Parts: sequence; structure tokens; C-alpha cells
Amino acid sequence: MNRPEIHQAGVRDVDFGTGVKIVKPCNLYGCKIGDDCFVGPFTEIQKGVVVGARTRVQSHALICELVTIGEDCFVGHGVMFVNDTFSTGGPARGNKELWRETVIGNRVSIGSNATIMPVKITDDVVIGAGSVVTRDITTPGTYAGNPARRLLADS
Repeated sequence: MNRPEIHQAGVRDVDFGTGVKIVKPCNLYGCKIGDDCFVGPFTEIQKGVVVGARTRVQSHALICELVTIGEDCFVGHGVMFVNDTFSTGGPARGNKELWRETVIGNRVSIGSNATIMPVKITDDVVIGAGSVVTRDITTPGTYAGNPARRLLADS
């Protein structure tokens, strides 16, 4: 009978600011979490990720390598960040040269179950629940849908 290679989830090699609260179980490694942040259970924050001060990351979120999140942000339940664009027609299979970064500005709220592709999102943006962000967002406002589009205010 074969035995799998087992890795224990946990918190290791994390640079924490002051006043950070995390709820276990979660898997945080090689990342930086700013002052007064909250990280919910069943969350994974990978190597090299930077989470700005006073940001809340709710349960079941995945923040992969090459993601930077600004200050005073909200990442809803089940939000997934993606760094592999499948640019060769399939997964990068660990070839990090094919990965792309994501940069989230300040005061950005991302609704539950949204998917964030490698993009840049400016300050003061709301992403609706379940949205898929496939392009850079350069104008503050509310965005929703698949692909996410700016919602215009009622006149």
C-alpha cells in the first residue's frame, strides 16, 4: 500500500502586524498580514502575499502567490484569486514564469464567491458576489457579473 506525502496545514513564517486575529484552521505561510487584520477559518494565504492594514479576509478564501491587497479591504467568503492564466492552453504546472500578479487597491470590497483573475483594481471599488473579474478596473465604482462590468447608478 502506498502512503501519500502529508503536509500539515498551519501558520508558519508569517510577518504579522499588531492586533491581527486569525481563526483556525487556516493555512498561512510566507506572507505578510498588516496591523489589525482579521483572517477567517479555512483560509489559505500563500507565500509572498501582502495583506494591508485593517483588511478582513473571510472564511474559505484562497489568496495565491503574487497577490497584494491594500488597506481597509474586505474579502468575502469563498473568494478565489488566480495567478495562472492558462496562457499555454493548459495549467502552468508550477512554471511560475507563466503566472501573473494581482494588485488590489485600498478600500476594495470583494463579495462572496467572486473570482479574481490576475488584474489591477483601483481604490474604492465594490465587486459583487459571484463576479468574475477578468480585466483591470481603473475607475472607482461597483462592478458585478461574469465578466464583471461597472454598474451605473440609477438616474
